[in-house]
Amino acid sequence: MKGLEFIFLAGGSVLGAFLRYKIIESPLLFNTIPLNVLIVNVLGAFILGMFVIFSEQWNLDTKYALFGAVGFCGSLTTMSSFALDSSNLLDNHHYVGFTINILANVGLSIAALIGGKSLINVIING
Repeated sequence: MKGLEFIFLAGGSVLGAFLRYKIIESPLLFNTIPLNVLIVNVLGAFILGMFVIFSEQWNLDTKYALFGAVGFCGSLTTMSSFALDSSNLLDNHHYVGFTINILANVGLSIAALIGGKSLINVIING
Protein backbone atom coordinates (compact mmCIF):
# COMPACT_ATOMS: atom_id res chain seq x y z
CA MET A 1 0.00 0.00 0.00
CA LYS A 2 1.34 3.38 -0.99
CA GLY A 3 1.40 6.36 1.36
CA LEU A 4 -1.42 8.18 -0.42
CA GLU A 5 -3.62 5.08 -0.35
CA PHE A 6 -3.01 4.74 3.38
CA ILE A 7 -4.05 8.36 3.90
CA PHE A 8 -7.30 7.82 1.97
CA LEU A 9 -8.03 4.64 3.96
CA ALA A 10 -7.22 6.30 7.28
CA GLY A 11 -9.26 9.42 6.47
CA GLY A 12 -12.34 7.44 5.54
CA SER A 13 -11.92 5.20 8.58
CA VAL A 14 -11.69 8.12 11.00
CA LEU A 15 -14.79 9.80 9.54
CA GLY A 16 -16.82 6.57 9.54
CA ALA A 17 -15.79 5.67 13.10
CA PHE A 18 -16.60 9.18 14.32
CA LEU A 19 -20.07 9.12 12.75
CA ARG A 20 -20.74 5.65 14.19
CA TYR A 21 -19.67 6.86 17.64
CA LYS A 22 -21.98 9.88 17.45
CA ILE A 23 -24.95 7.74 16.37
CA ILE A 24 -24.35 4.97 18.93
CA GLU A 25 -23.31 7.11 21.93
CA SER A 26 -26.91 7.51 23.20
CA PRO A 27 -28.63 4.09 23.26
CA LEU A 28 -31.91 4.01 21.38
CA LEU A 29 -34.13 1.00 22.01
CA PHE A 30 -37.37 -0.14 20.46
CA ASN A 31 -38.73 -2.50 23.08
CA THR A 32 -35.63 -4.69 23.56
CA ILE A 33 -34.17 -4.17 20.07
CA PRO A 34 -31.15 -1.83 19.91
CA LEU A 35 -31.81 0.59 17.04
CA ASN A 36 -28.50 2.50 16.97
CA VAL A 37 -26.55 -0.41 15.50
CA LEU A 38 -29.36 -1.08 13.02
CA ILE A 39 -29.24 2.58 11.95
CA VAL A 40 -25.49 2.59 11.29
CA ASN A 41 -25.62 -0.74 9.45
CA VAL A 42 -28.50 0.31 7.20
CA LEU A 43 -27.05 3.79 6.63
CA GLY A 44 -23.64 2.34 5.79
CA ALA A 45 -25.14 -0.15 3.37
CA PHE A 46 -27.14 2.61 1.66
CA ILE A 47 -24.05 4.81 1.30
CA LEU A 48 -22.04 1.84 0.01
CA GLY A 49 -24.74 1.11 -2.57
CA MET A 50 -24.57 4.69 -3.83
CA PHE A 51 -20.78 4.62 -3.81
CA VAL A 52 -20.66 1.44 -5.94
CA ILE A 53 -22.66 3.08 -8.71
CA PHE A 54 -20.69 6.32 -8.53
CA SER A 55 -17.47 4.31 -8.77
CA GLU A 56 -18.69 2.41 -11.83
CA GLN A 57 -20.15 5.44 -13.61
CA TRP A 58 -17.21 7.73 -12.99
CA ASN A 59 -14.52 5.04 -13.18
CA LEU A 60 -13.06 6.22 -9.86
CA ASP A 61 -9.49 5.46 -8.89
CA THR A 62 -9.07 2.70 -6.29
CA LYS A 63 -7.91 5.19 -3.66
CA TYR A 64 -11.48 6.50 -3.54
CA ALA A 65 -12.74 2.97 -2.91
CA LEU A 66 -10.28 2.79 -0.02
CA PHE A 67 -11.71 6.03 1.33
CA GLY A 68 -15.44 5.44 0.78
CA ALA A 69 -16.11 1.71 0.73
CA VAL A 70 -13.37 0.21 2.89
CA GLY A 71 -12.56 3.14 5.18
CA PHE A 72 -15.77 5.11 5.70
CA CYS A 73 -18.44 2.41 5.25
CA GLY A 74 -16.27 -0.24 6.89
CA SER A 75 -15.81 1.92 9.99
CA LEU A 76 -19.38 3.20 10.05
CA THR A 77 -21.02 -0.21 10.00
CA THR A 78 -20.47 -2.61 12.85
CA MET A 79 -20.79 -6.36 12.65
CA SER A 80 -19.25 -6.87 16.09
CA SER A 81 -21.80 -4.65 17.85
CA PHE A 82 -24.59 -6.32 15.91
CA ALA A 83 -23.30 -9.72 17.04
CA LEU A 84 -23.00 -8.55 20.67
CA ASP A 85 -26.49 -7.05 20.71
CA SER A 86 -27.90 -10.25 19.21
CA SER A 87 -26.04 -12.39 21.75
CA ASN A 88 -27.29 -10.24 24.62
CA LEU A 89 -30.88 -10.60 23.42
CA LEU A 90 -30.42 -14.35 23.24
CA ASP A 91 -28.78 -14.52 26.68
CA ASN A 92 -31.73 -12.61 28.14
CA HIS A 93 -34.22 -14.96 26.46
CA HIS A 94 -35.62 -12.24 24.19
CA TYR A 95 -36.06 -14.67 21.31
CA VAL A 96 -38.47 -12.52 19.33
CA GLY A 97 -36.19 -9.49 19.70
CA PHE A 98 -33.21 -11.65 18.73
CA THR A 99 -34.96 -12.81 15.56
CA ILE A 100 -36.18 -9.33 14.65
CA ASN A 101 -32.72 -7.87 15.26
CA ILE A 102 -31.07 -10.35 12.91
CA LEU A 103 -33.71 -10.07 10.20
CA ALA A 104 -33.78 -6.27 10.44
CA ASN A 105 -30.00 -5.80 10.32
CA VAL A 106 -29.43 -8.23 7.49
CA GLY A 107 -32.62 -7.63 5.50
CA LEU A 108 -32.73 -3.85 5.82
CA SER A 109 -29.01 -3.52 5.12
CA ILE A 110 -29.37 -5.49 1.89
CA ALA A 111 -32.48 -3.49 0.97
CA ALA A 112 -30.65 -0.23 1.74
CA LEU A 113 -27.69 -1.22 -0.43
CA ILE A 114 -30.01 -2.04 -3.32
CA GLY A 115 -31.93 1.19 -2.65
CA GLY A 116 -28.75 3.27 -2.72
CA LYS A 117 -27.66 1.69 -5.99
CA SER A 118 -31.12 2.18 -7.48
CA LEU A 119 -31.32 5.82 -6.39
CA ILE A 120 -28.00 6.72 -7.96
CA ASN A 121 -28.86 4.78 -11.14
CA VAL A 122 -32.08 6.79 -11.45
CA ILE A 123 -30.25 10.07 -10.82
CA ILE A 124 -27.47 9.30 -13.29
CA ASN A 125 -29.49 7.57 -15.99
CA GLY A 126 -32.73 9.43 -15.52
